[in-house]
Amino acid sequence: MLAPTSASLRSVRNLRVPGPRREHVADGGGGGVRAAYWTRLLPLLAALACLTRLPSLRWPLWNPDEGYLAVQAQMLAHGGELYTTVVDRKPPLVPWLYAGSFALFGDGSLLPLKVLAAAAQLLTAVLLVSLARRRWGDGAGRTAGVLYLLISIGLHPEDAQAAAFEVFMLPCTAAAMWSADRRRWGTAGTAVACAFLAKQTGGAVLLPVVWLLWREGAARRDVGRLAAGLGGPVLAAALLTTPAGFVFWTVTGSGAYASFTGSELHVLGRGLVNAAVLAAACAGLVGPVSRVLRVARTGAVELWLWLGSSVAAVLLGFHFFGHYYLQLMPPLALLGAAALQILPRERTVRAIVVSGCACAVFLAWGLLAPRPELAHAARLAETVRARTGPDDRVLFWGMHPEAYWLADRAPASRFLTAGLLTNYSGGRNGPQVGEKYAVDGAWPVFREELRRHPPALVVDDSRGKPFAPERVPSLRRILAVGYEPVARTEGAVVYVRVPRAVP
Repeated sequence: MLAPTSASLRSVRNLRVPGPRREHVADGGGGGVRAAYWTRLLPLLAALACLTRLPSLRWPLWNPDEGYLAVQAQMLAHGGELYTTVVDRKPPLVPWLYAGSFALFGDGSLLPLKVLAAAAQLLTAVLLVSLARRRWGDGAGRTAGVLYLLISIGLHPEDAQAAAFEVFMLPCTAAAMWSADRRRWGTAGTAVACAFLAKQTGGAVLLPVVWLLWREGAARRDVGRLAAGLGGPVLAAALLTTPAGFVFWTVTGSGAYASFTGSELHVLGRGLVNAAVLAAACAGLVGPVSRVLRVARTGAVELWLWLGSSVAAVLLGFHFFGHYYLQLMPPLALLGAAALQILPRERTVRAIVVSGCACAVFLAWGLLAPRPELAHAARLAETVRARTGPDDRVLFWGMHPEAYWLADRAPASRFLTAGLLTNYSGGRNGPQVGEKYAVDGAWPVFREELRRHPPALVVDDSRGKPFAPERVPSLRRILAVGYEPVARTEGAVVYVRVPRAVP
């Protein structure tokens, strides 16, 4: 961007980034004006949402999270119970969403979920438009919605295009801010709860919501509404699953996973790379926001709290996966719109052009990038299908649960990745990988599952990683006693069960 002239600096030096208007009126005044505004804008936003999600249609799935969710949904459909025989370190909302989609449309494709993901991004953009328009006018609303959709794919395609936890969390966080901005505290609490039930870090939006409540006077009745809206859905989710299992798998059972010890440089490098990728996607916003921060008094504290709490959520757990950074995009888009509306109009045009160019790069990346790991999982699935029957149980010892879905074979265990049994989850490759770092109580359950229902086939897909069977004594014994290797596929070893022994 061009440097600002001294006159333009003086023009904004004493300005304040506006907060919400004190009069809580409907957007734009009259109903006819509102209808005309949305009639013109919604088709544009819908087209952008479809365009930016177009790469998601190229592959059956994009990352292991989608594969994990798909397998969980199949297990639930066949009588599995969440947090007992179907487990993961995530809340239940998205697994239920997958299960509902499979019940309606079948489990052979994730296309309905991809459509829902595009709808979630569109809904997030619409809520941001409404927030920005109410604060700063029609133009700021359009800017916020368009900028959000342009930056929404500004990460590695595996992170940005997957129909996974974060993308369904985002409209809930935006709805929480939208409701709090309008003093609808019960609805705000429910939206925060839904964000948490999509992914735990979604609950970080509670901080700006509480600040807005405090700024408005925090009447006891309003505090009660917020608490009821927040607590009701979470309590219902716990009761619909199992309270002890819900608390363990979503809150208390991830101590080793969240530890910073092990592979520090590897994890920090990943965090810096993903931050740089996001900064490139937001190049059109970085200049205006930083310039206004330097020369204008800042306001709209709740937006900064939203961004700050989202940053804290990204840091929580010390893994820094790219899809974690999706949580930063809604507050960044709103802050960008706030900065641009007090700068000269040409800055808005420039920001949208730069963001559009960045979006085009990420769009091409998503459409053209190869997926070698998906291809590998697909070839393993073909091998398993050729060597097993439809009713056989199999075990993929690796980090690609999508192989079960691709092979259309039931897993032999509730633990769908080696990560839950070794703490390799999170890409750690250091000392804190092994049986003793597994989820508490996992190995006795795992051994009992294999004793009761020995898998017909075991695929060791460790390929030299720290969770290889030679470094996991219990698995090594199981394979030595009850299985023999029969094939190798791209570094993965396929074992078949021998009838002479039970592991």
